[in-house]
Amino acid sequence: MTPVSTTAGAKPAGRRGPALVVLCFVQFMLVLDDNVVSVALPGMRDDLGFSTASLAWVVNAYFLAFGGLLLLFGRMADLLGRRRVFLTGVALFGAASLVCGLAQEPWQLVAGRFVQGAGAAMASPAALALITLLFPGAEERARAFGIWGGIAALGGTMGLVISGALTGLASWRWIFLINLPVAFAAVVLLPRLVPESRAEHAVRLDVPGAALGTGALVSLVYGLLRTGESGWGDTAAVGPLVLAVLLAVAFVVVEARTAEPLLPLPFLSFRFRAVANGATLLFSAAMYAMAFLLMVHLQTVLGYRPLTAGLAYLPYGAGILSGMWLSSRAVIRLGVRPALVISFLISAAGLLLLSGVAPSDEYASGVLPGMLVTSLGCGLSLPALTVAALTGTTEENAGLGSAVLSSVQQVGGAVGVAVLVALATRRSDALAAQAGLQHAATEGFSHALTAAAALLALGAVLVAALPGKNHHPEGALDAGEPAGDGLVVSAPTPPSRVVRSRTTRS
Repeated sequence: MTPVSTTAGAKPAGRRGPALVVLCFVQFMLVLDDNVVSVALPGMRDDLGFSTASLAWVVNAYFLAFGGLLLLFGRMADLLGRRRVFLTGVALFGAASLVCGLAQEPWQLVAGRFVQGAGAAMASPAALALITLLFPGAEERARAFGIWGGIAALGGTMGLVISGALTGLASWRWIFLINLPVAFAAVVLLPRLVPESRAEHAVRLDVPGAALGTGALVSLVYGLLRTGESGWGDTAAVGPLVLAVLLAVAFVVVEARTAEPLLPLPFLSFRFRAVANGATLLFSAAMYAMAFLLMVHLQTVLGYRPLTAGLAYLPYGAGILSGMWLSSRAVIRLGVRPALVISFLISAAGLLLLSGVAPSDEYASGVLPGMLVTSLGCGLSLPALTVAALTGTTEENAGLGSAVLSSVQQVGGAVGVAVLVALATRRSDALAAQAGLQHAATEGFSHALTAAAALLALGAVLVAALPGKNHHPEGALDAGEPAGDGLVVSAPTPPSRVVRSRTTRS
C-alpha cells in the first residue's frame, strides 16, 4: 500500500497555510474544552445546584462522548467526506457550546457537554486527516504536524488560564460562549480553502463493527472515569471495563470476517504505526495524570488560589511552543525514531524534577524548572508522535488513522488519571496516619510522578527497540506495508505519477 498525495494537489499551495491556521484554531478550541471547566466547577455548582457527585459529569460527559465516538466518526469522514464531517462537527460543537453557556439546569449543562464531545469527535480526526492530505511531503508534513501538535498542547495548557480568568473576572458561562466566534469563522472560511475529499473506493459503513467498536470505547472510557472517582473495587466501574473487553473481542471477530470492516485488522499490523500508537498511549497516560496531579498539588499543598494556579501554567505553554518549534527540525534532521526517544527522555527527566517539589519550595526554584523541562519534552513529542502514528496512511484511511490516534490519546489520558491518581491517593492515605497530611500528599504526588516518568522511559525503550534501519522521516512517512523484520520503504512517488483523490466543490 503506497501512500498517495491527495488534496494537496487540488488547491493552490498558498491556501494551505490559511487552511492550516483555521484547522489549528479549531483544534485549540476542542482541546481547550477538555479541561476549561476545571477551575469553573465551583461556580457551576453554586449557580445551577449540582450535587457533589453529579458535578463530575460536567467533565466526564465530554470525555465519554469524545473518546467513545472517535473511531466511528473518523471512519465516517473517510467515507462521507472529510470536510463535510469536519464542518458538521464544528457546527454541532458550536451549538452545544451555546446550550452550555445558557444552561439553567444541571441536566442541560451535562447534555450540552456530551454533545460538545460528540462534535469534537467528528471534527478532530477529520481535521487531522485534512492536514495529512494537504501536506503530503515529509518535511512539510513534519512542520504542519509540529504546528498542529504544539497548538493542541497549548490549548490544554491555556484552558486552565482562560478558565481561571473568565471565571474570576466575568462568569463561567463565558468559557463556553467564547467558542462561538471560532466555530462560526471555521464554518465560513474552511469551504473556501479546502475542497472535499473522501476515499476513492467508498464502501458501506460497517454497522455491526461500528456498534461494537463504539460500545467498547464508551464502556472503557466510562469504566475508567468511574474508577478514577471511586476506585478499582467499585463494581460500577469494573462492570463496564469487563464489558469493554468482551465487546472488543467481539469487535475483532466481526472485523476479521467482514468484507468491508470499520477498522481493517491489517491497518493495526503495521509495526511502526502500532508502536507509535502504543508510545502515544504511555505518553498520554503520563502527561494527563501530571496535569491533574500538579494542579491539585499547587492548590492543596502549595496553597495557590485557582487563578494563580492557572497562571502558573503559562511557562508550560511557552515550553511547549519552544518544543514545537524544535520538533519538526528534529524529525527532519534526525528522523522520527531518534526524535521520539530524545523527547520522551526529556519529558521523563522533567517529571522526575517535578516529583521532588516540597511544600516549602518557591515557585521559581521548585516548580518552574521541572515544568519547563517537561513542557519542552512535551512540545517535542507530540508532533513526532503524530508523524509516526500516521505513517503509511493513504487517501483511503487518513480519517481512520487520525481517529485511532485520537482514541489512543483519550484512552491513555483516562487510564493515566485513573491509575496514577489512585496510586498517589493510596500512597498518601498510607502515610497520613504517621505523618502530616501535607507531607503525605507530597509523597503521593512524588510517587505518582515517578511512575509517570517510568512510563515515558518505557515508551522510549519501545520506540528505540523497533526493528528497521530507516530512521529518516521520508522513510517513515512513505513507508509501505511491514516486512517480517521491519519496514519496507517505498520510493518517493514521482510528481507526474501522483494519484489524486476524488474532490468535489460545494
